[in-house]
Amino acid sequence: MRNHERAPTRRETLQMMGGAIAAGAATMTKARAQAPSIKPANDDVFIVVDVQYDFLPGGALAVKDGDQVIAPVNALAKRFAHVVMTQDWHTPGHVSFASSHAGKKPFDMTKLEYGDQVLWPDHCVQGTRGAMISEALQIPHAQLVIRKGYNRGIDSYSGFKEADRKTKTGLEGYLKERGFKRVFVAGLATDFCVAWTALDARRLGFEATVIEDACRGIDTGGSLARAWSGMEAAGVTRAQLGYAG
Repeated sequence: MRNHERAPTRRETLQMMGGAIAAGAATMTKARAQAPSIKPANDDVFIVVDVQYDFLPGGALAVKDGDQVIAPVNALAKRFAHVVMTQDWHTPGHVSFASSHAGKKPFDMTKLEYGDQVLWPDHCVQGTRGAMISEALQIPHAQLVIRKGYNRGIDSYSGFKEADRKTKTGLEGYLKERGFKRVFVAGLATDFCVAWTALDARRLGFEATVIEDACRGIDTGGSLARAWSGMEAAGVTRAQLGYAG
């Protein structure tokens, strides 16, 4: 992004993700057919997003079939010399929790200073087992873990920027200083943290590919279709690992 360009607001980003769902169905089919084989180069990095116990079956915010990403993520990680992981790391009483808002329940919407916010069950609270990255992940060569969502008053889906679209996690600087050009993204959940991470990667000048069969989505109120449509509009490539176990 050039220095003089204004970063998009959270509302603008949500509008982009919500646009052209019907047209997106056709382009998604085309993108799937054109998905490239995954042959990492030395300037590629694999970002594994939020594979934590609270997002797995039995967790506080379990993503349906979320545990099914573990085997393909492990298989894919073996192909990459460079792997980064992200981790939701919320304070107790975080602003994104429905329990922090009188009369609200999980998956309700509310307005915060930075825009629209989905309210979630309490999840990934610092120091709890639910916040731990799954021990089933076998990525001993992961080089960095980025914690996000630890600012009590700001949610954080993206591995690059928090939901106010101003507060940076440091991941951009790390990847650029290391000379990475292309990111591959997988994990949980497709329509929130995976999508926002991929979208920010594109805005920051990286090529970005989301590995569809190494992700699972929450899909609340049509969020999954909006996420795929928004990613494709932004130039995020959609690929299949084709993991067979």
